[in-house]
Amino acid sequence: MSYLSNILFALILIAGIGYFIRNIKKLIRNIKLGKKVDVSDNRSQRWRNMAMIALGQSKMVRRPVSGLLHVIVYLGFIIINLEVLEIVLDGFFGTHRLGLKVLPVSLYGFLIGTFEVLACLVFISVIIFWIRRNLLKLSRFWKSEMTSWPKNDGNFILYFEMVLMTLFLVMNASDVEFQALNSGNIISQYITPWFSGMDTSVLHVIERAAWWLHIIGILVFLNYLYFSKHLHILLAFPNTFYGNLKPMGQMTNVESVTKEVKMMMDPNVDPFTAPVEGAEDDVPEKFGASDVQDLSWVQLLNAYTCTECGRCTSECPANQTGKKLSPRKIMMDTRDRLEEVGKNLDANKGEFKDDGKQLLDDYISKEELWACTSCNACVEACPVSIDPLSIILEMRRYLVMEQSAAPAELNSMMTNIENNGAPWPYNQMDRLNWKNEA
Repeated sequence: MSYLSNILFALILIAGIGYFIRNIKKLIRNIKLGKKVDVSDNRSQRWRNMAMIALGQSKMVRRPVSGLLHVIVYLGFIIINLEVLEIVLDGFFGTHRLGLKVLPVSLYGFLIGTFEVLACLVFISVIIFWIRRNLLKLSRFWKSEMTSWPKNDGNFILYFEMVLMTLFLVMNASDVEFQALNSGNIISQYITPWFSGMDTSVLHVIERAAWWLHIIGILVFLNYLYFSKHLHILLAFPNTFYGNLKPMGQMTNVESVTKEVKMMMDPNVDPFTAPVEGAEDDVPEKFGASDVQDLSWVQLLNAYTCTECGRCTSECPANQTGKKLSPRKIMMDTRDRLEEVGKNLDANKGEFKDDGKQLLDDYISKEELWACTSCNACVEACPVSIDPLSIILEMRRYLVMEQSAAPAELNSMMTNIENNGAPWPYNQMDRLNWKNEA
């Protein structure tokens, strides 16, 4: 019977990890649909950013209440799941609490006791998160883009964590041998009386059931991540590492356009005869972005990393004044379109079949794009270094340079700059006339 149990455990573990790896490969393939971009600079700063932002949660704690709760849940959940190593080894070898056989009782008790305290703190924190989301109904969780799935997804993960923490504590509380040690049962000793009067064999069944459900729950949770906003648990690390290191407000220019402008501004260059070195090689197939394949792979990584926390949207001045723009929606739409493209590839043996859709218009409207003030508030607010503004600017670039579809006011300004060297409708001889209209 023991061998059958070990084999069943191995099959469940292999199936769970195998399905996870399959989805991660699909995720990597989808991200690689983006254009190449060089992010190999200043690696020491990138490592610091990853350590401070992803691991140290430095931007999360700028909002102290939610930040502290998140740190408890994040670190607690990660540390508690170190016991998964013991569960896996017990499952493979048919042992029971292998840690007791290789560690001193006092050390093992200290570790399990720490896990129990953290499990209790995680459970309490998750309940507070649930109250904030569902009873207090903080506005950023109830914006228009938070439709049924995003709204439910946030609750599903809270329920998952409650169940997993409960199973861990019940497993310890119903383990007669562990409780007899009287070491490490800091929280579970208060749950044990719930099972008073039960036969030892019944307690063993409860303990085994909690053990199996706990490890299966961990595997279900692991595979749920791919379909959930909580994929950021994994992607926050590479996303903060590859985050933009340029000063906020410094926009990315198209090299070929920059060279042409410099040539036009040089009075010593004849624009009709002077070649622009490398200009032809630098001209992109398309200026800006109308679909996800036109974005960089880092921007697509951003989309998958989005936590849907809404901090970006809550800080957005355009959104605060009632405009349609929501930086969170920009990221969610980009991810949803990328997933749609990925499913297209799956259905057509790795080749994309034109579906008549694109990110622009079918997901993100022009009204949203032009509502953006380019202030970088969303970028500053994001706790995992996501840059919604870069996607907005690329799509604006497409509208202006490929479709000449800028708003009338902007077209007028650009025409004036081209003709008069200033945004105002006066020639250079009369460029100070604006003061007469003040």
